[in-house]
Amino acid sequence: MEFVISLVDRIGEAPTAALFGLITGAIFGVAAQRSRFCLRAATVEFARGQMGDKVAVWLLTFSTALVWVQAARLGGLIDTTEARMMAVPGSWSGAILGGLLFGVGMVLARGCSGRLLVLAATGNLRSVVSGLIFAVVAQMSLQGWLAPLRDRLAALWITPGGRNVDLLASAGVPQWGGLALGIGLAGLALIVARRNRIGGSRLVFGAGVGFAVAVGWTLTTALSRVAFDPVQIESATFTGPSANTLMFFLSSDAVLSFDIGLVPGVVLGAFVAAIAAREFRFQGFENEANMRRAFTGAAMMGFGGMLAGGCAIGAGVTGGSIFAGTAWAALTAMWVGGMVTDLLIDQKTPGAVPA
Repeated sequence: MEFVISLVDRIGEAPTAALFGLITGAIFGVAAQRSRFCLRAATVEFARGQMGDKVAVWLLTFSTALVWVQAARLGGLIDTTEARMMAVPGSWSGAILGGLLFGVGMVLARGCSGRLLVLAATGNLRSVVSGLIFAVVAQMSLQGWLAPLRDRLAALWITPGGRNVDLLASAGVPQWGGLALGIGLAGLALIVARRNRIGGSRLVFGAGVGFAVAVGWTLTTALSRVAFDPVQIESATFTGPSANTLMFFLSSDAVLSFDIGLVPGVVLGAFVAAIAAREFRFQGFENEANMRRAFTGAAMMGFGGMLAGGCAIGAGVTGGSIFAGTAWAALTAMWVGGMVTDLLIDQKTPGAVPA
């Protein structure tokens, strides 16, 4: 805490928030690049009746996020009740509809928003263009032409009481219940990983993605306790931050925040990891059909992620780690949307896209 106070006194609250976002993003970028973490790959693999390495890495990331975040909460380092995702009303309709759209979009685009960001940093030009479309549509859904539609769909079914639903509290689960669930899922992830003979380094980096989520929650909680102005308690997510980062570079009156540091941090971390592993190389679209498919998927993810209240990382891991009810609903819908899309499109197409 003294370090945070000293940092705020030296550079100010907004730059400190951006620095914390940069740190969180860099950890995420390195870990995601080296572990090849991807929700889209996991859903496709599962839809094809496999419990392979992609499912194992996703399970490990999700479970370690639960373990780290819930352990930090029990230790008083994180106050999940004041997290932005918990302190405002949630939308069940937005989570379900947006999650389904996002799930469809990530299969069409061959990667969720976080994965596109990581791939873009490794020289994948397909992901660069798709990521820009994702950010533009997300901004349109937040404050532009698509915002009224998003508001109407989100208002169809709102959580009661002016707050999101805490699944642990609603179920009457003891305070340590979230940590116990995380440990159990981590054990399952390790069993699946062992069956697929996943190397130790990849497991460490897969767990590192979950650790990055805990770092974000911990740093923003610490800043909120010493800052004079209200500070949002948040962690890794890429729908809102992608839109905000885009506007930061396009607007003359934009201000620094956690979001503004997060996205460049992911790019920097993934770029360094790719260079160190000699995996940086430029790639483009194979043909016009793949381009149309990627653009459509990116647009669906931009609107769906904003409607759902988060992307595969923001709702699926970050929101899931604090047991926000709508986050778990959105994550479930993303799995369903991704699996159905693979079943109806890719598996029925000759030369289907591999998991």
